[in-house]
Amino acid sequence: MMDSPVVLVVEDDRDMRSALGVALRGRGYDVVEASTGSQALAKFREAPPNLMILDLGLPDIDGIDVTLRVRHEHELPIIVLSARSEEEQQVRALDAGANDFVSKPFREGELMARVRAALRYAPRAREYGEIEVGDIRMDTVRRRAFVNDVEVELTPTEFKLLHVLISEAGRVVTHQQLLTEVWGASCKNEVQYLRVYMRQLRTKVEENATRPKRIMTVLGVGYRVVP
Repeated sequence: MMDSPVVLVVEDDRDMRSALGVALRGRGYDVVEASTGSQALAKFREAPPNLMILDLGLPDIDGIDVTLRVRHEHELPIIVLSARSEEEQQVRALDAGANDFVSKPFREGELMARVRAALRYAPRAREYGEIEVGDIRMDTVRRRAFVNDVEVELTPTEFKLLHVLISEAGRVVTHQQLLTEVWGASCKNEVQYLRVYMRQLRTKVEENATRPKRIMTVLGVGYRVVP
């Protein structure tokens, strides 16, 4: 019998946390709860869950900072909840490494559908440690990347994007695969969003971003890292 997925719910509002716990347990999930960012990080490091539902407005550590810290250590799906519905906050959360963003108030059915999608399209297990392809080297434990032994500063999203590509070196990674693994299933058709980030990544890892030699475009399909 398969174990139930474990969901870490990080929410400082007791009533909201309780309601989320009831809804998730009623659908067969195991639930671990935390009311602060520090509690969430401690419970995550003790036993990483299958998914995290994270409120941005925590009393001690901002939820975006929690996202950054988790993403530096693990690729588990993160769904951010927030009463902050401004687009800027959504972009900040996604750039920090969140997979999805749900504004409060939300419908329970919609959130549960997003939970199922996040778990269904969770990134598959990838190689961790040091990965070297051509003149690109990644230290996925310390979250550092090098080109010709010179360190390049990548955002969490850029690092994750490069990690997926490097892990599939020599093979074409489709737009949909990249969007799903890096941003989550809800973004799997946002190809223009991917192109923006790919341009940013290329400015950091290519000698000439307009004539790439390391990350090649496969027109209409996706991208391929040259081994």
